[in-house]
Amino acid sequence: MRYVSIFSAAVLCCSLVGGATANGRPGMAQRAQRRGSAPAPRLQPRADNTTAFRFLNTETEKYCVKSIPDVPFDIGEMYAGNLPVNMNDTSRQMYYVFQPTIGAPVDEVTIWFNGGPGCSSLEGFLQENGYFIWGWGQYSPTENLYSWVNLTNMLWVEFPIGLGFSYGEVTATGEEDVAQDFIGFFKNFETVFGIKNYKIYVTGESYAGRYVPYVSKAMLDQNDTTYFNLSGALMYDPVIGQFQYLGQTVPAVQYVEDHTHFFNFNATFMSELTFANEYCGYANYTNFFFSFPPRAMQPAIDYAFNNMSASGVNCNLWRAIFEAASMPNPCFNVYEISTMCPILSDPLSYPGDLYYQYPGMGGVYFNRTDVKEAMHAPQNISWTECSGPVFKGRGGQYRRGDLSADPIQSVLPAVIEATNRVLVSNGDYDFDILTKGTLMSIQNMTWGGKMGFQTKPSTPIDILLPDLQYAQVFVDSALDGLDRPGQGIMGIQHFERGLMWGETYQSGHMQPQFQPRVSYRHLQWVLGRIDTL
Repeated sequence: MRYVSIFSAAVLCCSLVGGATANGRPGMAQRAQRRGSAPAPRLQPRADNTTAFRFLNTETEKYCVKSIPDVPFDIGEMYAGNLPVNMNDTSRQMYYVFQPTIGAPVDEVTIWFNGGPGCSSLEGFLQENGYFIWGWGQYSPTENLYSWVNLTNMLWVEFPIGLGFSYGEVTATGEEDVAQDFIGFFKNFETVFGIKNYKIYVTGESYAGRYVPYVSKAMLDQNDTTYFNLSGALMYDPVIGQFQYLGQTVPAVQYVEDHTHFFNFNATFMSELTFANEYCGYANYTNFFFSFPPRAMQPAIDYAFNNMSASGVNCNLWRAIFEAASMPNPCFNVYEISTMCPILSDPLSYPGDLYYQYPGMGGVYFNRTDVKEAMHAPQNISWTECSGPVFKGRGGQYRRGDLSADPIQSVLPAVIEATNRVLVSNGDYDFDILTKGTLMSIQNMTWGGKMGFQTKPSTPIDILLPDLQYAQVFVDSALDGLDRPGQGIMGIQHFERGLMWGETYQSGHMQPQFQPRVSYRHLQWVLGRIDTL
């Protein structure tokens, strides 16, 4: 969830009187045309005259990012810094990165949260959907040809207060509190950048399955489309129901059975898991309640499974599997079960469950003094990818201080019914939040007058976008075209009553990182550019 020489990056002149042009991508259009596929997502060349960036004014000039260490190309128009939650109280501030679209100008803002509940959205910015990518195992950053900036104005926010560079007293005891903090921050952001009457889209992953619906609902409650015109939402591998049971434990053994070649457990351990799955009631629970349409409301699983039962059967099966997985595969990664050795270095030092960088890589990227200076971040904060706390106390069902109800109970249905444009997606290689668990949460939710999906998802997702990441590598290896014009069937989609479901094949927890072409299609749908995935 989440090195060291400094390149002499092309400097963007962030002043009101001038600027620099961004690099195009010569040859990309020709490659897409040669492959005869659908129009490819690509960065648009900027006009030679950039004397006035769209959002550059006397208020935003101090946030303009001129260059970023180790990024050896023009980053275009970008802003970063801290803004207060309340303009009259500067003691509580949220850190953001804002990059306008490099495509045709659009009057919309897409917001991204990473989750946690204390994990930084700078992971999304650097490794998932930003203008450039510095992922696991990469020696240096490269341009992200499937960046969401191709389509929309992107705003990454370190949310809530208490993580990353967002600082101040942590006062929240639930999602309603942090959502109100965001409402204050976002109104200030729009005021500074002169934004009004824009469509707003709220997106995120993991624990942001709670943040996204609550922030979206808070926007709806403002009843102010000038600043809070919520138009859609997206959640990846999300905590929308009770994740410790439905999201993880109940479907865990079947997940291992479906992906047995990645776990490689011996027959004795598999027999123990199968027996416990029956004894603890998870098999019957899944068999009865995983149905389309739902048979009934799912009862809460409210008994503790952290201790051995009187019979000696351990019902905390997800934990048992997690602990056993590293024996056959020391490089096992809960966020992407297909990960094998060696462990790949991460500029954020968080490639899965293990904190790791190759020797000499220079430490955590966003904790470097030169990076903080370039991105207008507080020098006195030691940045780590996941920090906190972001809630006060240790109450709530997740023992993180979050006392709010699960989004499926009322908040998420309200967002779906108001926008008719909500996407929930899960990656099949994710063992942190399991696909069947997310679907079971949906089947326990009532929206649009009915409970759950009435029909089992079955429509394939056929990705026709060409390979823009590695096509040239195939050409250079004399294997031109082996990667085909498109990607093929990469998941299952299903739409009912304003909610789009997307199951993503061969993807772990961070879908824009692992399957960027599929993620690109997801965003196109949320923005209303396409009708199906």
